Amino acid sequence: MSSFVTSLRHAHRRLVAGVVLALLALVAGPALVAQAANYQFWGYWQLTSGSWAFAQNGPDQTVPADGSVEGWRFAVDDGSGTRKPRVTPTFDQVCAATPAESGKKRVAVVIDAGREADGDGTAKPPAPVVGCAKVATTATGSQVLAAVSTVRVDKGMVCGINGYPAAGCGGEVATLSEAQKAADTPIAFATPTPSATNAAAGSSSGFPVTAVVVVGLAALIVLVVARMRSRSTTEA
Repeated sequence: MSSFVTSLRHAHRRLVAGVVLALLALVAGPALVAQAANYQFWGYWQLTSGSWAFAQNGPDQTVPADGSVEGWRFAVDDGSGTRKPRVTPTFDQVCAATPAESGKKRVAVVIDAGREADGDGTAKPPAPVVGCAKVATTATGSQVLAAVSTVRVDKGMVCGINGYPAAGCGGEVATLSEAQKAADTPIAFATPTPSATNAAAGSSSGFPVTAVVVVGLAALIVLVVARMRSRSTTEA
């Protein structure tokens, strides 16, 4: 009888140990997999209360609201959503010069191709750009992005934006370099000048953040030259 009881106790212990190990594998397994795998991809973000939040649904399943701000960031990430767009503008900073239109919505879009360390080393990433998409009220996140950029898609996944990267889609990175592990440096958004925003009014195309001031100065120079010529003609 005692041997039978002892056998039952051993069996019970093995069962409990097996259940515990199974639970640990269930809980820790996904985390271990996530930590082991790093991928290069375009992350989809939404600006909420002034902070970037990783989108809970894909761009095809998301319908951005009028007045919202969408973000895209290319980076090496393990899926934890730590590589956010480095530019954080407000809706008005991007879309104030784009007039509202009945039956359409305006959505601000930030496209950040990331750091050189985030790429494959074959091409330098373009500077971050912003754009105001004026699209149908039912437009999805994918359609909003397509309104301000050129998009390369493979099997429903956004692989390239504005030609970057030129090839590949969601490539795995076995080991991260120190540069890839380094923290991001935020990029200040240069508020468009009135001249620059007027030139971009009604347009759904993106423009470089760093080029906003240059465009404004160019427009101002053209205006000054035109006025000088007009005065010269009048005086003559």
